[in-house]
Amino acid sequence: MKTVAIIPARYHSSRLKGKPLADICGKPMVWWVYSRVRQSKKIDAVYVATDSEEIKTVCEDNQIPCIMTSTEHHTSTERLYEAAQSIPADVYLCINGDEPLIESALVEQVIPDQMEGFFAANLMTKIENPVEAVDESNIKVVTDAKGNALLFSRSPIPHPKASLQFDYYKHLGVLAYSLEALRFFSQTPKGPVERIEDINELRFLEHGKPLRMIPVSAHTLSVDTQKDLEYVRDVIARKLERGEITQ
Repeated sequence: MKTVAIIPARYHSSRLKGKPLADICGKPMVWWVYSRVRQSKKIDAVYVATDSEEIKTVCEDNQIPCIMTSTEHHTSTERLYEAAQSIPADVYLCINGDEPLIESALVEQVIPDQMEGFFAANLMTKIENPVEAVDESNIKVVTDAKGNALLFSRSPIPHPKASLQFDYYKHLGVLAYSLEALRFFSQTPKGPVERIEDINELRFLEHGKPLRMIPVSAHTLSVDTQKDLEYVRDVIARKLERGEITQ
C-alpha cells in the first residue's frame, strides 16, 4: 500500500493565530511536525496542505512539499480530502500541524496492514493528568467492545456515577483514512452533536460509520495556547541540548 501523510495547516487559528509558523528553537512549528513524520520508513510522502500564502512561503523556504487548498474549508478533514484528490495513495494520514512533539513511530501505529473500501482510524491515549480530563481542548472518547468509537466529547466521559474504576482517554491529532472515507466526510452534512461539540470525528459516528480507535502510549501535546507553545519550546530545547534530536 502507498501511504501519504498530509499536515493541514491554517494561519487563522481561533486560539493562537499563525501557530504553524510559531518559532520553536529557530524553526517554525510546521517544520518540526514535518521533520518528525518524514522520518518514518512506512510513509511514502509527506505534504503540508494550507490556504495561507505565508505558510506556503515558509514551507518553500524549508524545502517542505506544500499544496495550496481552498479558503472555504471548515475542517482539517475537508482540506485533507481536497489535497488527496491530487495525490494517489491507498492510505491518507492526517497529522495536525500543531503537534511538534509527535513521533514517527507513534504515527505508524494508525497505518492498517491492509484495507478495502471505507476505512477511518484515530489514535487515542490514556489521560494521566486530571486537568486534561476537564480541559475542553482535549477531546475525550469512549469505545465499544470492538475498539470502535462510541462517542467523542469535550466533557469528561463517561460520567463516574457507579464507579471510579475507569481510565479516561483523549484522541490524538493522528488519523488514517481511505479516499472513500474522506469523500464520505466531505459530502455528508454535520449532525446535531457535531455542531454542538465542534468535533470533526462525530461526522462518522452520527451517520453510522465505524471509526477505529487505536490505544497508544503517547507524551505529545497539541499546541492550542501560548502556554502550550512555551511548554513545547522548553521540551524541544532540552532535547536539543541532550542531543536527542537535531535540526
